[in-house]
Amino acid sequence: MLLKKFFTILIKGLFVMYVLHIICSVIVKLMQIKPCNSTEVESCITPFLAQNPKLQLSIYTALQPNAEGGLTLIHKEDNFDVNSKFERIVNVSLPETTRNNGTLYALIFVHQAGLTPWQDLLQVHRVAQLTTYMVPEISVRSGKDQTKSDQPICHWHSRLTVNIVQDHFLFDQNHVPRDVRKYLKIFRINDKMVYLPLLFVDELRNRIKDLVEISSISMELPLTISYDSISLGKMRFWNILQVFAHHMQQSNFTAKTVDEFKGFFVDTSLYFVALFLLVAAFHIIFDFLAFKNDVSFWRQKKSMVGMSRKAVLWRCFSNIVIFYYLSDKHASSFVLIPAGIGCATEIWKVKKVFKIQLIWNEANPTFVYETLDNSEKRTNKYDTLAMKYFIYLQYPLYIGALLYAQPILFKSWDSWMIEHLAKGVHGFGFLFMLPQLFVNYKLKSVAHLSGKVLMYQAFNAFIDTVMAFNITMPASHNPTHRLAFFRDEVLFLMYLCQRWLYPVDRTRVN
Repeated sequence: MLLKKFFTILIKGLFVMYVLHIICSVIVKLMQIKPCNSTEVESCITPFLAQNPKLQLSIYTALQPNAEGGLTLIHKEDNFDVNSKFERIVNVSLPETTRNNGTLYALIFVHQAGLTPWQDLLQVHRVAQLTTYMVPEISVRSGKDQTKSDQPICHWHSRLTVNIVQDHFLFDQNHVPRDVRKYLKIFRINDKMVYLPLLFVDELRNRIKDLVEISSISMELPLTISYDSISLGKMRFWNILQVFAHHMQQSNFTAKTVDEFKGFFVDTSLYFVALFLLVAAFHIIFDFLAFKNDVSFWRQKKSMVGMSRKAVLWRCFSNIVIFYYLSDKHASSFVLIPAGIGCATEIWKVKKVFKIQLIWNEANPTFVYETLDNSEKRTNKYDTLAMKYFIYLQYPLYIGALLYAQPILFKSWDSWMIEHLAKGVHGFGFLFMLPQLFVNYKLKSVAHLSGKVLMYQAFNAFIDTVMAFNITMPASHNPTHRLAFFRDEVLFLMYLCQRWLYPVDRTRVN
């Protein structure tokens, strides 16, 4: 027995070390690039910025990314200093095509001062889209024509963020990272290979809150142009995130989900992001251990004495609501599959706690309910009494939340119902642990619960609370929502008090 526990702890430790090794190796590979060996000058690519050239930043607008149809200059930064941060607000005139639900692009040029971008062979440029299409959600209550709900409307990106890598890094032409290669423009000057400034357009800062709807009467709109220098490692990290955000859009993630993903990294310090990634690894481990011990606990459980059947039934209902809510929001399969597994597990628990047996009589299935013994009937009596008191608390809270909630847009009445049910589960689902605590109090025992599962879940609840107060998240902008993270901790403390008041006697057989 001791040998089995030793190997279990050893395997868990090795798994933790493996996850930490993967995270650290990815970060190290991202931040470090093999520099060029000074003894092999011919294979080295030197930075053009090391010569301190006089540069100019010019930004044009065009109807096509290849500048077909002509260019319009909207901003010019003379005596452009790469290391000087600035922000400019310019008014951009919109062509008629853009006003009629068309597109508009920005062409950003960095070139030598005194020359136009077309005269300078050492110019570097990037293309950024200034418009995007958003499909508005039409409310059933609004009485509007839903045939127009699928028509995308052109919106204006009111912010354009430009960066240039400030590091004078010496690249080895044989070891240029693949993600940097697409930004690298190389020229041979005086028998030396020189790479032009690494120009980067930060698309992560294009947020939904900054979008402005373009109408046929929108003759011009303001554009905030922000510039700042950036390190090579941060540019690579930002580029990976932009590629990932693009893949999320291609994988049918909603625009709101992608925007929340961007906001997590943009509105949060990179040090906290690194901390979050580290903590997320432990979060996954605790989730796995909690699931493993929970399934093992319920497989071995024969008697349902002390188990709140109402709490188990509520958890099953909550998981089903969340699963249908994610399906209605067209969530990715990476999110739906774990939610579906959780639903199947909770349905299996309901079958166990209600002692339901499925018997096949030829082709006709029959459900058989086993009778409860006296101890289980006593538990069920306390559970019913707890639910009677609980209803007096639940209904006023839920009705008050519905009256207080802001009006929302929805596609159908089914979506409206699922939306409000999901909000009720998230807002008041923690209250359904109270019947279990009441049963514990009446029985003066906690021996019927799995301490390991509750401990792992408590660790994850504590991690969520710490992250909510240190990292900007969509659900934690409101201080009231942040304080709501303490709900699970309060219930867990109540359970710990019960565990201290009603200690388990390990010397007894039962």
